[in-house]
Amino acid sequence: MRRPPPAAPRAAASPGRARPSSRFLDRELPTYLDHLAVERGLAAASVTAYRTDLEAFGAWLERSGLEAARATRADLGRYLSSLRARGLTARSASRALSAVRGFYGFAGGHLGFSADPTSDMLNPKTGLSLPKSLTENEVESLLDSPDTKTPLGLRDRAMLELLYASGLRVSEIVGLASDAVDLEAGILKVRGKGGRERLVPFGASASRWLTRYLEAARPALDRKRSPHLFLSARGAAMTRQRFWQLVEGYGRAAGLRRKLTPHSLRHSFATHLLEHGADLRALQMMLGHADIATTQIYTLVSRSRLQKVYDRFHPRARAPRGKIRG
Repeated sequence: MRRPPPAAPRAAASPGRARPSSRFLDRELPTYLDHLAVERGLAAASVTAYRTDLEAFGAWLERSGLEAARATRADLGRYLSSLRARGLTARSASRALSAVRGFYGFAGGHLGFSADPTSDMLNPKTGLSLPKSLTENEVESLLDSPDTKTPLGLRDRAMLELLYASGLRVSEIVGLASDAVDLEAGILKVRGKGGRERLVPFGASASRWLTRYLEAARPALDRKRSPHLFLSARGAAMTRQRFWQLVEGYGRAAGLRRKLTPHSLRHSFATHLLEHGADLRALQMMLGHADIATTQIYTLVSRSRLQKVYDRFHPRARAPRGKIRG
């Protein structure tokens, strides 16, 4: 059998100069990711998102013959331009810059970097994107979609009810333990972003459906003595991806035209609470936002809805144009 010719040897790096990616991708980036996971306690999905964005940055450094410690503001500007040239949206480019900015903020104190080239860079303009929430009638239609005569349908109704009643993130609801639920007090003990714990209330309707699920459906699903509250047909914990699929499917079954995600119910929870007079600080605590500025966007959603109601129903909202007579 004829053997293939040996591969040509790779060109050696210039004496005294490390390959940029070997320093960033092999040493600096893993140190930063360990910091995110261990010291800051970020969830695995968040660390993976940072890794993806920063590995792309490392590949660009290598192609450009640059080292992270010596990159300038102009270099970072070229990097952002390269992202936009590849077709990334302003929002995606902004997220990539945020990941790079986080790395440089860490590198100054932990890796000995002398300068932060991202310190005075502005994020690409993305415009204001308001969270899209459902109307209260649409929520009712969605909650009525599961077939509660089956164990899985009863589970799904309980999950949807609890999600709308509490505003949890999808990772939080699928990760809930059975002992995190106090049915008598109507309180959830939730571990959110950064490992921060908070107490979140839920109402009577969610409590009734949870009780039905725990009594009539969960025992039949719990084949592995799982500590998780919501179980799959095989007795394992529900996954984020599966719950996304369920919410999207029930949205179609309810006749809703928009594509739904678990976050749609989180947004609806926040918007409806504000519309009914909830306090912004209390909402911040329930949502688990570290910064109230994140919560304040829901006040804009409420104002936007009020404006639409006014424009639709006020008899003088769209008065014909003409001269104003004194």
